Amino acid sequence: MSLESQILPADAAAALLVGRVWDPASGGPRPVAVRPGTDGLVDLFDLAPTVSELLERSDAVAAVRQAAETREPTWRLADLLRNAADGAAAEDDDATGPRLLSPVDLQVIKACGVTFADSMVERVIEERCAGDPARAAEVRAAVEASLAGFEGGIGAVEPGSAEAARVKETLLAQGLWSQYLEVGLGPDPEVFTKAPVLSSVGYGTRIGIPEFSTWNNPEPELVLVVDSAGTPRGATLGNDVNLRDVEGRSALLLGMAKDNNASAALGPFVRLFEESFPIDDLRDERIGLRIEGTDGYVLQGENHVGRLSRSFERLVGAACGAHHQYPDGFVLYTGTLFAPTQDRDEPGLGFTHKHGDRVSISSPRLGTLTNEVGATETLPPWRFGVRALLTYLAGQRPAPAIERESHR
Repeated sequence: MSLESQILPADAAAALLVGRVWDPASGGPRPVAVRPGTDGLVDLFDLAPTVSELLERSDAVAAVRQAAETREPTWRLADLLRNAADGAAAEDDDATGPRLLSPVDLQVIKACGVTFADSMVERVIEERCAGDPARAAEVRAAVEASLAGFEGGIGAVEPGSAEAARVKETLLAQGLWSQYLEVGLGPDPEVFTKAPVLSSVGYGTRIGIPEFSTWNNPEPELVLVVDSAGTPRGATLGNDVNLRDVEGRSALLLGMAKDNNASAALGPFVRLFEESFPIDDLRDERIGLRIEGTDGYVLQGENHVGRLSRSFERLVGAACGAHHQYPDGFVLYTGTLFAPTQDRDEPGLGFTHKHGDRVSISSPRLGTLTNEVGATETLPPWRFGVRALLTYLAGQRPAPAIERESHR
């Protein structure tokens, strides 16, 4: 099986896949679509110079489909994957040739936390341990004993319900107070800004773990790509890299725990929602995780989207609306059920990353996102921001043959 076929969805021939390529010839990023049934990538710059603008078009699905089916490919996915093999290049480095980027650009990068009751328990554990992994097993046992009497398990509890209130009261009575109980069991979800615009990394690029962190993990997630009207236009895979020791010390350190160089990975492509692939097709998606260490360590896990405690609509509605607008759209990490507890080194210390870990996140309908873990401080610096993008766009002249629709 070819590498390019391994990263695409199982039904790639029927999928509308949009992404971004770094193009050394023009010196900047180009929106692209995968030509169905091939590994060819067609340039969409004349339809819209950014993915954000493309998804503002009411005819985005029809326009992408026509371009993908009729245009000759500009790049081959196999070539781009070979160029990204070392994962070390900065986005604006032309030396390694064209390669895949994160499939979004001007969208704000948002994330939801504690969207699974099961993962809420892990957040409570982190907090009770004050970021010390050595205490995790003891605290986990105490929390699980407190919840043993709830029929169907905590995962069956609907946030904001009377049952959720009873779970919260039980934990409080056991002295297990936590601010995570409010967002995990209360009426409102946690929504935060994961990373700055244009800072996310794509397939093959290294993800960063700061050298000061000793307890951390990947978070395999389904990510919705939403337009300025609050309508989900597609979905992709994401790794919401997390520092458990930092957040465990204090939830007020969330920015330090979540937003670091190369801490938000997205890709490999955005799969557009259309008639044969509605958003409902992802409500029960299973997202697999595989970590392979240079030390021979292997960890596998799964995030079952069907166990989300809140619907996609409730999460999107909490992020945007009359109270908050995103004129360039946003992406929304929807949270993860997966929290690794398997010991890696010493018994009782659980899992933490090591440099060189290969992290693969995959699902049947969205493909596979693979990144290697490196030290944040030694990764190529992020340089291509909004100013650089505007300068690049100002120097380009989209072909006038295709009429572009103005923003809604």
